[in-house]
Amino acid sequence: MNKWQELKKDLIRNRNLYLMLLPIVAYYLIFHYIPIYGLQIAFKDFNPAKGIWGSPWVGLEKFREFFVYDSFYVWRIIRNTILINVYDIIFGFPAPIIFALLLNEVKNSIYKRTLQTISYMPHFISTVVLVGIILDFFSRDGLINQILKSLGLLSEPISFMTEPGWFRPIYVGSGIWQQLGWNSIIYLAAISNIDPQLYEAALIDGAGRFRQALYVTLPGILPTIIIMFILRVGSIMNVGFEKVFLMYNPLTYETADVISTYVYRKGLLEMDYSYGAAVGLFNSLINFALVVLTNQLSKKFTETSLW
Repeated sequence: MNKWQELKKDLIRNRNLYLMLLPIVAYYLIFHYIPIYGLQIAFKDFNPAKGIWGSPWVGLEKFREFFVYDSFYVWRIIRNTILINVYDIIFGFPAPIIFALLLNEVKNSIYKRTLQTISYMPHFISTVVLVGIILDFFSRDGLINQILKSLGLLSEPISFMTEPGWFRPIYVGSGIWQQLGWNSIIYLAAISNIDPQLYEAALIDGAGRFRQALYVTLPGILPTIIIMFILRVGSIMNVGFEKVFLMYNPLTYETADVISTYVYRKGLLEMDYSYGAAVGLFNSLINFALVVLTNQLSKKFTETSLW
């Protein structure tokens, strides 16, 4: 039986599975792969009336404009993008891991399920609603200022949302709150696959709950942690556009303006599509390089990698 016959037989045998897979494949082809064709406008002076093929070729001119003529904005948006992601990695990445370890130690099943349900709920709040809550809570007459004043920690209310120094903590902190429970699911699944006999052996050796978590649970989920860390580092140059766009204002551009919002203003509002495509392409290339680098380092030092 040749390969084509084997393929045909497999398609017939698993046709229902392939039919279920078809919408996902179509989605990625239509919205992720076919649009790659349009990346060439980053190297052209794109004019919608002339189309992609009719627009004149300018080579690296748009990249030169970004790095040379707009150098002030370049380093500001790169700095802000990286800092927000670094803060999120430092404080946000370990949070669901710690939460999963703690939740695993809860033996009362009803209490455990209740905690899980409560922790998952913020994930389903839309970005618009979430930012609306943030703006209300952190306004000058909002709940946070009222609590701080009632505790005697403030004499005058703080305008959190117009103070550049508060943008990053609020952005990262609200993200941790929203995604803590949801991101812990994959670690709880990894914990459930750990052999119970390892805990029994540790218990016989005199290990308490803390040492079991430290020497059995944590090493057991380490490959999962490494894979998730590689993927997270690979998106270090990306910050959610919708949330930043809804939260920031001209007073907080100093610390809030990131690559995605800058591309939106330059590419769409100012209709410089080639410039926006060039900046977006640069951002994607950096992310790709970070994924490859982190994966190679992980393979070298831990023998765990994506490929």
